[in-house]
Amino acid sequence: MDNDVYGHVNNVTYYSYFDTAVNGYLLEQGMLDIHGGGIIGLVVETGCQFFSSIAFPDAIEAGFKVAKLGNSSVRYEIGIFKRGESLSAAHGHFVHVYVDKQNRRSVPLPAELRNALEALV
Repeated sequence: MDNDVYGHVNNVTYYSYFDTAVNGYLLEQGMLDIHGGGIIGLVVETGCQFFSSIAFPDAIEAGFKVAKLGNSSVRYEIGIFKRGESLSAAHGHFVHVYVDKQNRRSVPLPAELRNALEALV
């Protein structure tokens, strides 16, 4: 399903890769409770630049960093690579603003989440 009619990964699929890379890290660090958590990260900005194509079944790798850590927001920058390649096929970013799950008002990043993210700055 990743490939489009032109035989390469469709541009919108990269955003799914970005989301999977970041949320995978947050899950591994115990910082994301999808169903029971009191706060959630809403994506408020995204962008992507494409440099070379990839196509299923290419194996891919993702690398990311925290480019900016605010009071209630985080800007992630993510690279998508064909496995073993040193140059990214695409580079993107997205910004999470953390909000209370019920009222959707922004909240400061909890200390444990901030600590997990500071490791990636």
